[in-house]
Amino acid sequence: MDTGLTGRTAIVPGSTSGLGLAVARSLAAEGASVVLAGRRGAIARDRAAELPSAVGVEADLLGPAGVDEVIRAARALGDGTVDILVLNGGGPPPGTAVDLDTEAVDQAVARLLRPHVQLVSAFLPGMRERGWGRVVAIGSSGVQEPIPGLAASNVGRAALAGYLKTLAAEVAADGVTVNMVLPGRIDTDRVTQLDQGAAERTGTPLDEVRRSSEARIPIGRYGRPEEFAAVVTFLASAAAAYVTGEQVRCDGGAVGAY
Repeated sequence: MDTGLTGRTAIVPGSTSGLGLAVARSLAAEGASVVLAGRRGAIARDRAAELPSAVGVEADLLGPAGVDEVIRAARALGDGTVDILVLNGGGPPPGTAVDLDTEAVDQAVARLLRPHVQLVSAFLPGMRERGWGRVVAIGSSGVQEPIPGLAASNVGRAALAGYLKTLAAEVAADGVTVNMVLPGRIDTDRVTQLDQGAAERTGTPLDEVRRSSEARIPIGRYGRPEEFAAVVTFLASAAAAYVTGEQVRCDGGAVGAY
């Protein structure tokens, strides 16, 4: 399948490790030029140096100038246009809905909605003008089935989902697609941290926590980052031109509902 990504430019925030890095590598393998952004600037630059056409930039999307740093880096790469915008960022700390307060809600919005809206606002006009663009958000299966103990994340990611679904209908006729990919238990440092937290709370050995999680996944294992990245890359490709406004799960069948 020809993805049509050769010569395209993509932005991938949070791409020094985990799902973001896997997505950046996958897009680069299909011929896209990639802006890798993350709080660890040296690592972002090192990872970019491993790819055929990429630049790494230090940017904290939660800081006052983080989004602007990403915008400047993207406009300095290639001809300055951005065709693919991947929305990605770390989630808020675990917590229950009973304990959720307004400060935690504000933080969830600041992490999971505000910087993504800023990035879309910066690059969407150019996509619409050129008649081609892809916005793909890395979400969470908690958008469709709220995850116990991650109340703030459930709230923030659901807000992003509502924004993107609304946006998708507004820009579809301009050749811009907007989708979300919802990871389940993908084998990343973030998931390991969550498993460690569960182990500490319950006094259960870490390997037993993982086996218990795997037992609830029909495929019987955690996903690999490259498997997740392949789904994102497809949605960013020319082949997915008729797919928009969708939430695509990559969870090994863990969520029971269609």
